Amino acid sequence: MKISLKRSIIISSVSALLLAGVATPALAAPVKNIVLVHGAFVGGAGWRPVYDILVKDGYQVTLVQEPLTSFNDDVIATRRVLDQQTGAAILVGHSYGGAIISEAGNDAHVAGLVYIAAHALDAGETEASNGKKFPNTAHPFARSADGYLTIKPENFASDFAADLSPKEAEFEAHAQMPTNASVFTANIPDPAWKVKPSWYMVAEADKIINPDLERMYAARAHSHKVEIPGASHSVYESHPEEVAALIEQAAEHALR
Repeated sequence: MKISLKRSIIISSVSALLLAGVATPALAAPVKNIVLVHGAFVGGAGWRPVYDILVKDGYQVTLVQEPLTSFNDDVIATRRVLDQQTGAAILVGHSYGGAIISEAGNDAHVAGLVYIAAHALDAGETEASNGKKFPNTAHPFARSADGYLTIKPENFASDFAADLSPKEAEFEAHAQMPTNASVFTANIPDPAWKVKPSWYMVAEADKIINPDLERMYAARAHSHKVEIPGASHSVYESHPEEVAALIEQAAEHALR
């Protein structure tokens, strides 16, 4: 596969950060299946830049479209996609998607987990409770009469997508998927990161999840961690090459 010089530099840089201490089975083939899970308020389309890179590099990539109606519904949607995989898969989650992959990641198809500015909850924790311990700097969410949350459009760019173009941030602000508030109080009794290898990307300018909370998640899970300076919560869209490089490292080195 032919890749650009920029991609080579990114992959080499991520490799240098990750390879120390990563056990790789002798002659093991890389995982070729990648499953991408979006977070709250957005759909899977935001993964398109990462998807395009991974597909170009020879991976089989599938996106989960969660209904965001309940945590259980979103986990079921993810497991449905995992059931379609032939062989091992790397399961990737952004934001609230991290909670989903921490539960669904116990599936036998999953060889490794990748958290992109995402929640990696332990038993007894919720996103809401951890947010009180590590407060973010975003505005409060808007709540509908039937208990669904969104980000107020006038706050979306600054809170969620500060490093996207104004045009793209404006579109996403008005294309939000309302998210049932109950998902932020879901409990995960047996998080998969305790038994499966994980990789973590910290977005250093994240206003939705406190970057120090992201660092805590990565350290606790013994994740192979990288940090992206100046990146907003939309790091998966604004830095697709770095995100794809981290996913590819997981695919190369996850134990199978």
